[in-house]
Formats: sequence, C-alpha cells, structure tokens
Amino acid sequence: MLLIPFLTGAVTFGFAAAALFFLRFWTRTRDELFLAFAAAFLLLAIQAGFALAVIDVEDRAWIYLIRLAAFMLIIVAIIRTNTRGK
Repeated sequence: MLLIPFLTGAVTFGFAAAALFFLRFWTRTRDELFLAFAAAFLLLAIQAGFALAVIDVEDRAWIYLIRLAAFMLIIVAIIRTNTRGK
C-alpha cells in the first residue's frame, strides 16, 4: 500500500530533474526549445504531484488539463523552432 505514493514521488522527482536538466541547457544556449521543455516537465511534475493529493475520482478530470498544456507547449515550441528559419 505504501508503494504507490513512493512511486508517484519518484515520478514527480524524475519530471522535476528533467526540468532542471533542460533549464541548464537553456541557460547555456538561450534556445527557446529548451525553455519550453523545462516548463513542460515542470508542469508534468506538478501534475504528478497532484496524484498524491486526496481528490475524489470524479473531481480529478481537471488535472489532466495540466498534462495537455505541457504537451501543447512542447508541440508549439517544436513548430516554432522548425519554422524559425523560413
């Protein structure tokens, strides 16, 4: 029973570590793609952290909007990076 909160915390930590990893590359290169990835992984860490909260199943739907925002942020950043040279 204690394994689920532990694994959820590990996933949250992993997302936060990935955010810091991409933030470090952004400080070196100032490429907005790295900043977008850092922000997206931070949003995913927040979304995973909400899994530890005691929220009824019926009231959890809004949490997935955070994940949607993170993926949309990545998609928009990739499109902007690919169309920047044109």
